[in-house]
Amino acid sequence: MGDMEQPASVARAELVRSADVPSSFEALFAEQHERLYRAVYLIVGNRHEAEELTQDAFLKVLERWERIDNPEGYLYRCALNATSSRFRRLAYAAKRTLTPGAQEDPFEAADLRDEMVRALRALPERQRAALVLLDLLDYRSEDAATLLGITPATVRSLASHGRAAMRLSLGAGDVG
Repeated sequence: MGDMEQPASVARAELVRSADVPSSFEALFAEQHERLYRAVYLIVGNRHEAEELTQDAFLKVLERWERIDNPEGYLYRCALNATSSRFRRLAYAAKRTLTPGAQEDPFEAADLRDEMVRALRALPERQRAALVLLDLLDYRSEDAATLLGITPATVRSLASHGRAAMRLSLGAGDVG
């Protein structure tokens, strides 16, 4: 997948340094690492940020391993929360540094992937999370609901509203 690929052995070696890592955590890491990395990459659009956010999420899960009931759900929630926090910090920094008359780079606007990422970023956090889980990671609404701690109907509603907002933002066509 080009820019989205990450050497899993490097990430695993950095993350799993301690000999007292539970084998169940190692299984979660092996099963979810690539999926989480790809999801985060699709949201942030930067390989290095996606690597960092993915590893941070796994570290948070490992730190709380004995206290969490749903490690997979906690993992995705940590990653999505960290992504949202990063976007808020970047938006705040942009507001402080950009003048009101500043215009977007025309080359960025031409790139469809960047447009999609921006449209996804503009969605409220819950809509973005529902879309990523349902449309990008192909979770069933029941599984996504468990991960997000909401009902399946709410997940479907959030995703539907998110798709409609993205269609408006992108100017037409079926997004998902």
